[in-house]
Amino acid sequence: MATAKKTTRWQTFRKLMNDIHLWLGLASGLIVIAVCFSGTVYVFNSEFVEKSAPHLYKVNAEQNTKPISVDSLLLHVKLASPQLNITSITIPHDKNKSYKFSVKDTADKKGRGFTQFVNPYTGTILGNSNEKNGTKEFMGTMFSLHRWLLLDKIETPILSNMTNRELGSTITGWATIIFTLGCITGLVIWFPQKVKYWRQGLKIKWNANWKRVNHDLHNTLAFYSLFFLLLMGLTGPQWSFDWYRTGLQKTLGTYKPKAPGNDKNAIEKNITIDTTKTVLHLDQYLTTVNTALPYNGDYNITIPETNATSINISKNKTGFFAPAASDKLAIDINNNTVTKKDIFKDKPFNERIAGSIKAIHIGTVYGMFTKIIYFIACLIATTLPITGTLIWLNKLKQKRKRNNKPAVVGTDL
Repeated sequence: MATAKKTTRWQTFRKLMNDIHLWLGLASGLIVIAVCFSGTVYVFNSEFVEKSAPHLYKVNAEQNTKPISVDSLLLHVKLASPQLNITSITIPHDKNKSYKFSVKDTADKKGRGFTQFVNPYTGTILGNSNEKNGTKEFMGTMFSLHRWLLLDKIETPILSNMTNRELGSTITGWATIIFTLGCITGLVIWFPQKVKYWRQGLKIKWNANWKRVNHDLHNTLAFYSLFFLLLMGLTGPQWSFDWYRTGLQKTLGTYKPKAPGNDKNAIEKNITIDTTKTVLHLDQYLTTVNTALPYNGDYNITIPETNATSINISKNKTGFFAPAASDKLAIDINNNTVTKKDIFKDKPFNERIAGSIKAIHIGTVYGMFTKIIYFIACLIATTLPITGTLIWLNKLKQKRKRNNKPAVVGTDL
């Protein structure tokens, strides 16, 4: 009888990681498919919605035509709907896009806001974000599937101790954590037992049988997308669990305990926006912003509260590789001088990461460039539970064949 080969520590550890990887994948597979598929679609949410409602987002900027002053547009919107409280204005760098006025209806007890779209060249109110739109509703469904597995659509509570939305968020949160652990264990078993064969994990052998192609698709595509999958997986659970969000903030060194009685909703109820507060013209404040931040970008003007002494304006760079983070200025209302600068690139690295968690998760961290990468990576993530399950089923089938194969005289048992 032939002597059995001694199992090395690496083989034992790799076997353990393989088993953990398998059971993690089986435990979360269906939920991961739903979360990743909806996430793949939602990457281009803003592009799809804008494409489906061009009458809201697009305007024709004729040559040599200048936009109406922001002050005039502000007054026009206020006079058209006196019951609306204007909270902010978004001014795009693209001359063929409409201005966005964020408003709240003072008659709405829940304080829900929406957006009004305005043609900056004519002052025409093009419509608002409450308009029904098939594409927008579909993307809303994708978001619900991604965050809550559509459980928020069910009116009858499933569990007595939590809402359906909380239940869905808990399930997706744990599935994301399991998926992240699966990515880490997958990286371990990606490394071959013999180092000289490491190149095999970087390519797909298309001329092999379907089982080998399926294995390579799972192994290789997962490796190439691993970094981005980890970014998504590590940031996602913060929207499901307070303890995870706190832990993430402490890890980054940006955690700040909430002050006693710091109820955001209570504070918002006492805020009154004063659209007549500005002493100078808004265009003059924008000129100051351009001097301090000399680059092309989109502006967001926060309308000052009653008794405020400054106006806050943020600016985002635009372009294919433009970072999602904004630079913010506080400007004295009376003398138009910058009283505070919040420049993103000047912040410590940990604060830049903490301030970009959402952008890192959804793929907007470097504009369209990273959105395309995230779309591909998330699409790969959607396929991993499928290709992984096929690998497992094939191994089970091979194992049954070996166990049922009759012994041949003269061979090792």
